[in-house]
Amino acid sequence: MRLRLDPPGPAGPPWRPGAPPPMPDEPAIGGMPPWLQERMFEQRMVIVTGPLTGDAATQAAAALLTLDALGTEPVRLHLATPDGDLTAAFGLIDVLDSMRAPVHALVTSLTGGAAIGVLAAAKRRLAYSHAQIRLTEPRAGAVSGTADEVAAAAGQYLRELEELALRVVAATGQPRNRIEDDMSAGRTFTAEEAREYGLLDEIVGR
Repeated sequence: MRLRLDPPGPAGPPWRPGAPPPMPDEPAIGGMPPWLQERMFEQRMVIVTGPLTGDAATQAAAALLTLDALGTEPVRLHLATPDGDLTAAFGLIDVLDSMRAPVHALVTSLTGGAAIGVLAAAKRRLAYSHAQIRLTEPRAGAVSGTADEVAAAAGQYLRELEELALRVVAATGQPRNRIEDDMSAGRTFTAEEAREYGLLDEIVGR
């Protein structure tokens, strides 16, 4: 995922202060032209698509913190992230927890795995009517090294997985054992089912 803008070319609109800083020779996000990225940033929107990697979380965090510094109006975080890295997700969660501006997460497509923690950390949780939410355990990253290093990585993963479950418990009000069972089973919700479960506050357009 890319959140920074390419430097304006002769055919594009000029970059303005307050927009994400330009980066040379960087492709547009998912084919989105730089001028559209800038307009969405001006509307206090941040988009996260694809797996939630460390790079994606870092760039989303930078955009969120920039918007937070510019004002306290709500920021809308668009999520279409079917899976991702737990450590990256918690880095983004810490940013949401520290912001003055409330973050309203909007699920636009299938979102699940580690990104559920980001959704749970938002002040308001919304989704389009045909979005889906998958409550599942994120995959553990491949680890190599000594037996002690592998054991330490496994322990870290289990601690983060437990914290993810507790985040979902706090957001939904569901019992912890139910959350853990549903995560183990990899349960997928429609938007309406997710609202009834407590994962969402509202379905956009209803």
